[in-house]
Amino acid sequence: MLHFHAARSRFVLTALVLAAILFPEAAPRAQGGPPVPSVTVAAPLAKKVTSWDEYTGRFEAIESVEIRPRVSGYIDSVSFTDGQMVKKGDLLFTIDPRPYQIAVDSARADVTKSRAQVVFTTADYERGLQLVDSRTVPVKDLEQRRANLDTARAQAISADAALRNAELNLEWTQVRAPIGGRISDHRVSVGNLVSGGQTGTTLLTTIVSTDPIHFVFDASEADYIRYARLAAAGQRPSSRDVGNTVQVRLADEQGWPHEGRMNFVDNQLNARSGTIRGRAVLDNKDLFLTPGTFGRLRLSGGTFDGLLIPDAAIVSDQAHKIVMTVGEGNKVVPKQVTLGPMYEGLRVVQSGLTVADKVIIAGLANPFVRPGSVVAPQPGEIKPVAVKSASN
Repeated sequence: MLHFHAARSRFVLTALVLAAILFPEAAPRAQGGPPVPSVTVAAPLAKKVTSWDEYTGRFEAIESVEIRPRVSGYIDSVSFTDGQMVKKGDLLFTIDPRPYQIAVDSARADVTKSRAQVVFTTADYERGLQLVDSRTVPVKDLEQRRANLDTARAQAISADAALRNAELNLEWTQVRAPIGGRISDHRVSVGNLVSGGQTGTTLLTTIVSTDPIHFVFDASEADYIRYARLAAAGQRPSSRDVGNTVQVRLADEQGWPHEGRMNFVDNQLNARSGTIRGRAVLDNKDLFLTPGTFGRLRLSGGTFDGLLIPDAAIVSDQAHKIVMTVGEGNKVVPKQVTLGPMYEGLRVVQSGLTVADKVIIAGLANPFVRPGSVVAPQPGEIKPVAVKSASN
């Protein structure tokens, strides 16, 4: 019997030692009973939270030009490498200039001829003025000479215009870049005949600008109305009036590394899709962002008073999200919550909690911490986590 009592005493002592090691701040509820688990509790962090709305969109070049010839002829040379960066005014194609040089020479000859005719008719008219005064020639003859002078002057103006047109056509035999940017490949090789003019022209290549660059997306009608009401209430300026900040990321990027601003909202909603087109502009000095690439944009949707807790304080109960709190008598009280996005490394709680709640932020792994159980709460604090460009 004594041996039995000694063994029992050693068992109780061992249990107490283990409880002291595992739960150093917990006291036994009763001799031999389960210990009161220690948990860390803190009030939710109340803070002004900026909401972000996300949209899928595509990068577009601010300027995009199809390079087409203004005059017809055979391609003499191609002066660029496919896909290279070009500057405004760079020579791209040369069309055989010889026919146009001949036209310029002919036009110059016509100008010389017409100017000589003006000189002759001017002198003839001035002689006629003297003869009319002496009544040597009739007035009708003077009027004819004046008409000849006016005709010669008109022909001189026409010849000058024809010369300028011929010189312009000769200039257009050198096809130059109208904008700076990245050029595509040449669609026509040396020796091919190309057509110029107003219609039916030959596509030579294309150029797109690269820096800055646009990001175009569609927002829902509900979002547009919400933004309009926020602007009317003075809570958020309209993107039509102010370049609201946007952040963009590509499909393989974490966080939001690309920042820009809104610079356009369309004047009407699309009747079929029920969306409205928006556009942001971003710097692209490293030329990494390419027109046509898909991306994800987030736009500030205003600020609101939010409660923040760490994700570790949230547990799942089937389809619900639960936060364990400590109530009267230090009993664990579960509260169903509605969660929002991440903000400064913490989770936004949209409903279900108040600033007076004592949220269990550490100790939930203890199996004795369950709804209705008594715990030993220890004071803690919820602080924002330094997260670079945290994702929603």
